[in-house]
Amino acid sequence: MSALSSRAAGIEPSRTIAMNQRARELKAAGRDIVDLTVGEPDFHPPAHVREAATRAIAEGADRYTPVAGEIVLREAVSRKLLRDSGLSYPAAQILASCGAKSALSNALLALAGPGDEVLIPTPAWLSYAEMAKLAGAVPVFEQTTAADGYKLRPERLAAALTTRTRVLILCTPSNPTVLARFPDVWILSDEVYERIRYVPEVPSPASIPAIADRVIVVGGLSKSHALTGWRLGFLAGPKAVVDACVAIQGQTTTCASSITQRAGIAALDGDQAPVAAMAAAFRVRRDRASARLAAVPGLRVSAPDGAFYLFPDVSALFGSEWRGVRIEGSDDFCLYLLEEAGVALVPGSAFGDDACVRMSFAASDAAIDLALDRIEAAVLALGNH
Repeated sequence: MSALSSRAAGIEPSRTIAMNQRARELKAAGRDIVDLTVGEPDFHPPAHVREAATRAIAEGADRYTPVAGEIVLREAVSRKLLRDSGLSYPAAQILASCGAKSALSNALLALAGPGDEVLIPTPAWLSYAEMAKLAGAVPVFEQTTAADGYKLRPERLAAALTTRTRVLILCTPSNPTVLARFPDVWILSDEVYERIRYVPEVPSPASIPAIADRVIVVGGLSKSHALTGWRLGFLAGPKAVVDACVAIQGQTTTCASSITQRAGIAALDGDQAPVAAMAAAFRVRRDRASARLAAVPGLRVSAPDGAFYLFPDVSALFGSEWRGVRIEGSDDFCLYLLEEAGVALVPGSAFGDDACVRMSFAASDAAIDLALDRIEAAVLALGNH
């Protein structure tokens, strides 16, 4: 067989998906596994969104759409950005895509290339670095700390920027005002969790006048409206960048699902009460789960400002042994939990912080409580060995 390309050979598979797949395999083999690996809301999409999709099918909305998305959808995104974030983007500066991941990938392909650096504060979603590699760029990681709330300090950001820095990736909420002093750096603002936050409103980087013309805003409906499998995301930014992303998408995925686009209009313009209800449920789960984990000897955890993940620090347990195997890092600890306690988490090494593991609380209350019981028992068992 001929060799793969160097680009394909250099891409690391998603360890979130790998852990999820291992959990599925164990379940199929009859094991009782609590899977908290994937960030997928356990709710169904709001009823009015599902009804809009049904109508779209009945009305025959099953043709290709424009690459950038139906104009009525992009206008709905425009209204959403103005309503929720105070951002003014006309439809011509908006692209609909097959999920926010596709939008992020399009943007990195449009903005970065060989020799460029993409600055990524960590812990970070593991796909950012791989997308940068696909663009031919070099991912550069800047570690943040729990003490700083995993926010990138202005002085650390300024020190990390170089003449090769092309893109800074931020995940809301963040404050990149220091970039006003670095006019050649693009800001890729991942705002997919902006409706699932537990702090007062945080402005988008695109609302900062000094840098607004260098910000690309990415959003989607997978998290806020539980449309994970429906695949609809979007980006907004300067027209030249959006036009480049449209050209790239036109040669790859073409357009987002026509049915999902119709449903997306209903999601964006319709009743937002179900979104608020989901966010409220996630807040309750966050508070309960973080309190329980913080009470377990050997674990340290702080409640996040947004999204639905906890990153407990498990490094105090490194050096423990179980059945002759020494736990040296987050990968070992996650394997221990999966094989011995039947709980699937994702190692922090996948996100740039080997001291931690990631637990999604986008799951039922019963599943979360069972997982917490098992995690506590497993950690206490390590202390006895």
